[in-house]
Amino acid sequence: MADPQSNAALPAHPSPERQSLPPTPELPPDAPRAGVLHLRHRHTERYTVVGNHLAQHPRLSATAIGIGVHIQSLPDGASVTIKALTLRFPEGEVTIGRALRELEEAGYLVRRRVPLGGGRIATRTFFLDHPGAVVRASVASGSLETATPGAAAGPKPEVPSVPGPVAVPVAAEVSVPASSRTRSAAPEPVTVPTGPAADLLARLRLVDTRLLLSERDVARLVPAVETWLGRAATPDQITRTLTAGLPPEADPIRHPASFVEYRLTTLLPPPLPTAPIRTATAATHPAQRAPLVTCDGCERAIRTHDPRALCRECRERHDRGKAGAVHSAA
Repeated sequence: MADPQSNAALPAHPSPERQSLPPTPELPPDAPRAGVLHLRHRHTERYTVVGNHLAQHPRLSATAIGIGVHIQSLPDGASVTIKALTLRFPEGEVTIGRALRELEEAGYLVRRRVPLGGGRIATRTFFLDHPGAVVRASVASGSLETATPGAAAGPKPEVPSVPGPVAVPVAAEVSVPASSRTRSAAPEPVTVPTGPAADLLARLRLVDTRLLLSERDVARLVPAVETWLGRAATPDQITRTLTAGLPPEADPIRHPASFVEYRLTTLLPPPLPTAPIRTATAATHPAQRAPLVTCDGCERAIRTHDPRALCRECRERHDRGKAGAVHSAA
């Protein structure tokens, strides 16, 4: 992926300070009447060799060509993810993602899932300086080499340089170490789990077909579901929690076991308290209600603790009578 003639890991400009504009070039006497005029310069440092098949690609957009040239100038191990390129360029993630997809369709950008041994798999990104060449990827070293179709049959002959790209069918060969190709003869048997927790996990695919779990996944997730059941969560509550707010049906759930395990871990409810709930109403005794008595003035029933008490109207009438008697005596 890195060109031996390229040392582009160095900065493109020696200093961030703004340099003065170059003088206006003079028009040569044999210049064409229209179009761009090139002022050629032979670079001896900080340069990258780019083929015209990329720089003048007839179907790639200007953004894709620019991103491709930038990736080709980077050293091995540099990050070329969408987020990394967004931090480098003013374009957004949507524009840069579309440009990377164009480079993939044109054959310049290749992503391969390679085994690392021990059941681990990694995705490696390769950038092809010339997609028309046969590609050999060495998983152990992570390097990329280009060769002609006849290189595999014998030593590489000396071929004079021919200008222009050579149309060669594209082929990808991944050499995997012998240790990673070794697999066990038969997988270890898994005990089929039973019980309410296992039944709940097995029935998740009835709610959403994307939540299909294997027997090994069910056996691994049963203890987490039993923890929920031990905290007084019903199977319906657990099912609603695991299946609520799923992605749209068009989006696949690539790892349903990890998805279910994440929700069982992060949404675990707290255990119920053992002591009974004490409220303010239960803690205070209600006041004793006054009994019903009959008013001596109007025989109306009123609530009071005084058996000789009068109702409001009788008290007002009695008070007015006493006030009139005092006024007459005066």
